[in-house]
Amino acid sequence: MKKLWILGVGIIFMAFSSCSTVPLTGRSRLNLVSDEQVLPMAFQAYGEFLTENKGAVLPSSSSQAQRVKNIGNKLIASVKNYMNSNNYGDLIKNYQWEVNVVESKELNAWCMPGGKIVVYTGILPVTKDDAGLATVMGHEIAHAIAGHSAERMSQEMVSQGLGVAGNVALSKNPKTQSIFNTLYGVGTPLVMLKYSRNQELEADRLGLIFMAMAGYNPQNAIGFWERMASASQSSQKPPEFLSTHPSDATRIAQIQRVLPEAKKYYKP
Repeated sequence: MKKLWILGVGIIFMAFSSCSTVPLTGRSRLNLVSDEQVLPMAFQAYGEFLTENKGAVLPSSSSQAQRVKNIGNKLIASVKNYMNSNNYGDLIKNYQWEVNVVESKELNAWCMPGGKIVVYTGILPVTKDDAGLATVMGHEIAHAIAGHSAERMSQEMVSQGLGVAGNVALSKNPKTQSIFNTLYGVGTPLVMLKYSRNQELEADRLGLIFMAMAGYNPQNAIGFWERMASASQSSQKPPEFLSTHPSDATRIAQIQRVLPEAKKYYKP
């Protein structure tokens, strides 16, 4: 019992002393892993993904890749400008931004820690236009900027009782690597990380702001998510309380609530 009590106190102390703040939203997040730990793993995993899917990665000269990269570069430039101008520059100083397009029927896109982005061609018909694509990419970039992967890793470490003895500080901690591999599905063709509903809604909010900063009307995000809901109707969805993603109605309702905030950053 005494050991369990000490472990519990240690975890509580660790949680309170290892919090950071999400830019723009101001939410406190648990962060037990540093960029020095996470980014090398992310860069390696991204490289492995591109190697495993070499035949599916579209060449930069293709029209689809050029369009996606152009929109991605606008978003990246706006995010970098905001972060560097508002004392958040340290959070992205080690990012190595990169955008690739992968031929796949998957309705998906993602951004790893450190700015490594992939967009699947399967989602392009649903994005429909540049604003729709900016909605998706802004949302995924927001996951990285908000540190959602590090937060998920930290939660896993707390649940496994790691960090109390100083393991968190070890840059080559094999258990940290194992958690990262579990969350990201390293060695598989798809990234497996799933975020909580609250993190998804936070990424929606930040994504709207980022797309607005890049010159895309955030109002168009509603149309994208409505099209995404229609495209997903053919597959069975679990009830919202069983899913890591919010329901379509919850997501769209929140976007409507935060649109006035995002529009403040929009300059056509």
